[in-house]
Amino acid sequence: MTRRVILIVLDSVGIGEMVDAGDYGDIGSDTLGNISKAVGGISLPNMEKIGLGHITGIKGVNKVDSPTGSFGKCAELSRGKDTVTGHWEIAGVVLKEPLNTYPNGFPKEIIQEFEEKIGRKIIGNKVASGTEIIKELGEEHVRTGFPIVYTSADSVFQIAAHEEVISLDELYKMCKIAREMFVGEKAVGRIIARPFVGKDGDFTRTANRRDFALDPFDKTMLDYIKEKGLDVMAVGKIEDIYNKRGITDAVHIKGNMDGVDKTIEYMKGTAKGIIFTNLVDFDMLYGHRNDFKGYAKALIDFDNRVPEIISSMREEDILILTADHGCDPTTESTDHSREYVPVLIYGMQVKSGANIGIRKSFSDIGKTVLDLLEIKNELYGESFAKEIIK
Repeated sequence: MTRRVILIVLDSVGIGEMVDAGDYGDIGSDTLGNISKAVGGISLPNMEKIGLGHITGIKGVNKVDSPTGSFGKCAELSRGKDTVTGHWEIAGVVLKEPLNTYPNGFPKEIIQEFEEKIGRKIIGNKVASGTEIIKELGEEHVRTGFPIVYTSADSVFQIAAHEEVISLDELYKMCKIAREMFVGEKAVGRIIARPFVGKDGDFTRTANRRDFALDPFDKTMLDYIKEKGLDVMAVGKIEDIYNKRGITDAVHIKGNMDGVDKTIEYMKGTAKGIIFTNLVDFDMLYGHRNDFKGYAKALIDFDNRVPEIISSMREEDILILTADHGCDPTTESTDHSREYVPVLIYGMQVKSGANIGIRKSFSDIGKTVLDLLEIKNELYGESFAKEIIK
């Protein structure tokens, strides 16, 4: 019997365009494949051993004769390509309609209502890169005290503020006000606090980011696990993505490597259930900034930690590595991309070399997790547990 599942989402590590990528302007996107080509081949020997090279062609990553784990990829059934949509679907919630986006900025009446409720004017109100907009408007923000509001191709309302101008507590309060506003027909997936520090010309974002999400629209695998009396340990922004629902313990992180450290700390404990980790640096620091070299290094850095993760596993543990969407840094776009996501499964109970093929939905992952934990459920999806367990 599986006592614990360690589910790690490599945020934005997509593995090739989906058949409907054209509907999203993402023809040619292949986050992992294009990065590997751009750097002349990437070495990821530890994920290669599990079976990464068997999922798709990745320059520098080979098909091995005897993979140590099982492998495959998942299509996204939901409409959309953002973090909340991807994570919710992993946990069994499929969105028939995409969450709202605001490609031309937010309507005047929404901004006026927000300004009245926070007692300040705002600046910005457009689609922008988070790092670029603080370069552009950071000095004006410091001078005026007006928070910077912006969005992206994702379903987000983001508020950037200098920590010495607007305190973290006040910034988070502003986000909570926005969260109460953006519901119903106006709903966005996340309200995001984007604090920064420094002086003009040298502003840098801090690790005090907070995401304020909606409650998932249906019951998730996390709810099922918690109701069973098992532990749901969230690492990184997992707690925020699910608005704390179904979570029994959570820790926020300062970067990918800290996320791996915190995951391993949980693994060394005695809790049973799921350790659910999001490693956001791939997306936040490299994908959205079109930094394919930095992205490649981050992939190598994570791969170097895989043996440590595996050595921390118990005999009954199962490790699943996947992603939530793509964010190809080699394309002109700085936004997420509509891609398949990889699935790598490892553990003493897992078959070597089992190919689970192309799954119809990310939710097959959540359905499988519940089967592995022997939890009866009505979650959407089709479990691949029988295909991977010896």
